[in-house]
Amino acid sequence: MYPVIKGASYDLIHTPGLMMQQIQGRNPELCTLTEHLRTFASAVGYPPHQAFIGNILPEDLPTVSRPWYKNLLSDTTRQGQRGEIVPEDEFLGLMKVVDEFELVCLEDSFQKAILERLRTNSAVRALKGVCEPSAKGYSLWEIQEMIQKEDALPLSCAGMTKGCVRRGSTTDPEHSASRVAENIITKASAVIALQTLFLKTGLEPSDVDYVIEASEEACGDLRQKGGGGFAKSIAEACSCLKASGADIRAFCAAPVHALMQGAALVQSGIFKNVVVVAGGCSAKLGLNASVHIEQKMPLLEDMLGAFAFYISENDGINPIIRTDLIGRMNVGCGDSPPVVYRALVADPLAKGGYKITDIDRYAGELVNPELIEPIGCGDVAKMNYKMIASLGVLQGEFERTQIEAQIKRFGVPGFAPNQGHIPSGVTYIGPACELILQEKISQVMIIGKGSLFLGKLTHLYDAVSLIIQKNPGDLFSLS
Repeated sequence: MYPVIKGASYDLIHTPGLMMQQIQGRNPELCTLTEHLRTFASAVGYPPHQAFIGNILPEDLPTVSRPWYKNLLSDTTRQGQRGEIVPEDEFLGLMKVVDEFELVCLEDSFQKAILERLRTNSAVRALKGVCEPSAKGYSLWEIQEMIQKEDALPLSCAGMTKGCVRRGSTTDPEHSASRVAENIITKASAVIALQTLFLKTGLEPSDVDYVIEASEEACGDLRQKGGGGFAKSIAEACSCLKASGADIRAFCAAPVHALMQGAALVQSGIFKNVVVVAGGCSAKLGLNASVHIEQKMPLLEDMLGAFAFYISENDGINPIIRTDLIGRMNVGCGDSPPVVYRALVADPLAKGGYKITDIDRYAGELVNPELIEPIGCGDVAKMNYKMIASLGVLQGEFERTQIEAQIKRFGVPGFAPNQGHIPSGVTYIGPACELILQEKISQVMIIGKGSLFLGKLTHLYDAVSLIIQKNPGDLFSLS
């Protein structure tokens, strides 16, 4: 029987301080332009963020006038149906909570105050480092000493130093303070997403069998740069004591690969409950800051994203993953868009006896267009939908004059932060499952695409797709 998706969680972390740190490394002269920073309230009211955490549907975004950063939603809250928006000071506290090697050092009074606040957060208050804090705080003088004499990386909030991240080794560049910070940031944000998943679904940590981590970071050391360890470390932090796990890497396509593999593990009977999780990527913060400043925009790339999915045995209720209808970009596809989309979309649909028009929604590369249009990238999500619609014309399913109408019918607007793997099609799984359970739609295709050429090993890129479908309900009829 096909496995089901029993839940999805999505969290955002507002990190202007971490963003400015990234900008300083790339373009130091921009670091003084703090008037372009958003407040936390502005980040909460930003329409795409409310779609990400589940308070509105992505389909509602076209009804909000653009630019969205000038048309914030009123009466918004940081809490959403599928997650929350976390302020930077709380996130620094969570970085400390998940740090196993005493490398995150926070000023003592700041640390105590933040831990007190985290104890009121329903999602994370059960974490051991929150409910039973044992790590000591530091004086501001001690933190400044570590920054100046030990090459520690400063951690700031509202322009004030609140702590630092120390290097893991004096000889291994893979354990520099900046690399350690990148890893802990990914881990901490993923922990938030997994804890949110537990809160939203009722899944108990002790019932998780396997964790697949699908972010873009790769932790290791000088002799094993991408050895891995995020999945097990996240499971450990979230008290999934019976779980094993591993990391999967495929650039932006990794989350869909992870869902496919998680579904296969459940359908095969190897595991009952599999979690797919991914944290944020700090290296992508402020990536296009110079252009946004030139356009007199706020620095919108100040958000880390994170998500988690719960895959389990068929219950006759929740949406199924059609493991028999996986689309994939084979090596022989090359990089011709028509060939790629035929392999990703038309071929798996034809195998199941479906047409392009039978799919209610297509979701792929859901990056918020407001972040990338100023740099000339256009609306990437809509460009993908044009390719799918064109394929429908070539197959004789509708006329060329109907392309825009079809795109409006099946295209999910981009709404995710510019975080590489975070905008992959999986960002829509939560809304898709909600609409399927409400019987408003029946089936959705999720597409993940990745730029393999970035690793300088091949000119190829990667893509994989899967279909999420309404559960027939009759367990005896399911294959």
